[in-house]
This record gives sequence, C-alpha cells and structure tokens, in this order.
Amino acid sequence: MMATRLSTDPESTTTGLSMPNLILRAEGAAIFAAAVAFYVYLHANGWLFAALILAPDLSALGYLAGPRVGSVVYNAVHTLVIPLAVLALALILGGDPGVQVALIWLAHIGIDRALGFGIKYPTVFQDTHLQHV
Repeated sequence: MMATRLSTDPESTTTGLSMPNLILRAEGAAIFAAAVAFYVYLHANGWLFAALILAPDLSALGYLAGPRVGSVVYNAVHTLVIPLAVLALALILGGDPGVQVALIWLAHIGIDRALGFGIKYPTVFQDTHLQHV
C-alpha cells in the first residue's frame, strides 16, 4: 500500500492540498470545534444552532448582482471580523442571544474553511483564497 504524501508545493496535484492549505483548513476545523464546544458549554438552544448554521450562505445571493458584488457581500459575512466583534460586544453587554448567534456564525465559517470554502475573489464563486495557497 502506497502512502499519499502531502506536498509543500502549492501547485501540487498529488493530493490537491499544499501545506499552507492544510494548515488553513486545520485552523477552520479548530474554529468550528471551539465554537461548538462553547455553544454546548453554554447549554444553548440546539434548534437555534440547526436553524442558523447555514444562514451565512444566504450571502451567496449577492452573486445575483454579479461576481464583484457577490464576492463583497459573501466575504463580508464569511470573515471572522464581524462575528468576533458581535461576540465581544455580547460578552461585554451580557447578551446571551448575541453570544449564541456569534458562536453559530463562527462555527459556520470554521466548517466552511475546513471543507475548503474560502474568501472569494471577484471572478467566479468557486475561486477562493484556499485555492491560491
């Protein structure tokens, strides 16, 4: 049995994953795991999690206005900046619903990155930063 080797060459086609790509995907998996763990720790509502986990993907509707607008809208919702800011504000202000929404949002971004869905370029929907590392 031949072992598959991970290439450090970003153009590798042996496995399709470069070392930086694998690291970024591992970070995504860690973000997902941490967000879900905190959500469970808080005994937060599982139905809310199930209802909202895919909500950030509604931002893909921005692509109806073209790839440039679509990528801006999609990226605004799929970066860590806004959900981390929401989480920080909710923790400071004591808002449990805000904490829950932020953790669900972070879980979504984490699993997206772990699965190879990244920040979009203004070309086509499938063109992401994870394909360029």
